[in-house]
Amino acid sequence: MKLFLTSSVHGVAYDIAKRVDLSRARELVFIDTAAEPEKGDKAWLKKDRRSLVDAGFSVTDYTLTGKSRNELKRDLEKFDYLYLSGGNTMYLLEQSRKSGFFSLVQELVREKGKIYIGTSAGSIIAGPKIPDYLLDKGERPGDITGYGFVNFTIAPHWGDEDFKDKYLQDRLKIAYRRDQVPLILLTNSQYVLIDGDRMEIIQV
Repeated sequence: MKLFLTSSVHGVAYDIAKRVDLSRARELVFIDTAAEPEKGDKAWLKKDRRSLVDAGFSVTDYTLTGKSRNELKRDLEKFDYLYLSGGNTMYLLEQSRKSGFFSLVQELVREKGKIYIGTSAGSIIAGPKIPDYLLDKGERPGDITGYGFVNFTIAPHWGDEDFKDKYLQDRLKIAYRRDQVPLILLTNSQYVLIDGDRMEIIQV
């Protein structure tokens, strides 16, 4: 099992490309489902996509929304890399369950050897559960279990000025619990590499 869990892939795409064999496998599916509910021009999403293209991946856009598990299995079989973008983690979880992607991605990564690359929401959902600080206040959600590829939760965009208030005034207070799953705080120039039993936090 091989995963690259990033905070913002545009800062690390070239380094990731050096660690895979693009001469043998280049096809990457860019699953931007998490970004669908986000407002604005989504320049960050375009920047992430462009960085993967510039790094040498052959990128195809895709969404889980409105798909069945059979459709997903047929469509995703040809891709070497499964990329899940940033955006709304809860929406990504909802669409993962509704479409059947939740169980399929585990099969594709664990059994079929597809390489998983996540950014922000796509990295968070790879962990054991969605962190409580991403839930709306007073919300009583259903099952917030993540894909479970790792036993920790990525806290992305650490040190980014745009996220400073979110972390220091809100998120850390909610996460400061004895039963909190392990948190890995990632800056936009860092990522976690999981390669079989080996785990490494890489600074670019």
